[in-house]
Amino acid sequence: MDHGQLRPLKGKIALVTGGSRGIGAAITTRLAADGAQVIFTYRASSRQAEAVVHAIESAGGKATALKADIADPESARSAVSGTVRSFGKVDILVNNAGVAMVAPIAAVSLSDFERLIAVNVRGLFVSTQEATLHMHRGGRIIHIGSCNSSHVPYAGGALYALTKGAIASFTKALARELGPRGITVNNVQPGPIDTDMNPADSEFAKTARKHIALQRYGHAEEIASLVAYLASDEAAFITGANLAADGGYTA
Repeated sequence: MDHGQLRPLKGKIALVTGGSRGIGAAITTRLAADGAQVIFTYRASSRQAEAVVHAIESAGGKATALKADIADPESARSAVSGTVRSFGKVDILVNNAGVAMVAPIAAVSLSDFERLIAVNVRGLFVSTQEATLHMHRGGRIIHIGSCNSSHVPYAGGALYALTKGAIASFTKALARELGPRGITVNNVQPGPIDTDMNPADSEFAKTARKHIALQRYGHAEEIASLVAYLASDEAAFITGANLAADGGYTA
C-alpha cells in the first residue's frame, strides 16, 4: 500500500507526545506519511528531534518539533494549546510519552513513584483534558499504554503496571463522556517492542520472548500502523477499546 499516495489524514493536525524516538518517532513518521501535519514533543535531545523532522520533510511530509516536558503540567497543557494557536486546531492527540521502571516494590522510592505517575498518568491526563477543550467532531485521542496493564509475567513491574492500568480504565470512561461529541478515545497496548528502551537483544528480552506467541519482538512501525488506522476515518466506530498489539503476549 502506498500510504504517501492515499494520504488518508490529509488536512489533519496531529500532536504526538514523546515523538522523537522509538515508538513515538515511528508514529510521527507514519502520521506524516499519511498526510497529517504533525507536531511532536521531545524532552531532551534536539538533535534526535531535528533528525525526525528532516526525515519527514525529505519524504514530502510536514512536521514540527516542540520541546516540552510532559511531566510538567503547564508544559503538557501548553503543548496542546500552543498547537491550536499555531495551526488553528488539533484533530488527533497521541499520548505516547512514557517512562518505565522494573524494580521490586521494596526498592521503589516515593520519587520513583511520583516520576512515573507524573509522566504516564498526570501528563497524559493534562494533555487529554486540554485537547478536549479544542477538539471537534471526528477528533481522535489515542493513548499508548502497555499490555502490562493486565498481564505481568515477571517480577518488578508493579509500579509500571499501575500506571498503565490507570490508562486502560481512563480510556473506557472518557470514551463514554466524549462519544456524544463524536470524539473517539482508544488505547494501544504494545507488547515487547524493539526500541532503545527495550532492545530485542537484551537479557530481559530472552525471558520476555518466551511469552510472545510469535516468538519475536515487535517493530515500532507495527504499532504506528495501528495508531494510523485509529486516527483515520475508517476507525470512526471504534472507541473505548484497549487494543493489544503484542504478538500474542497476552493470549
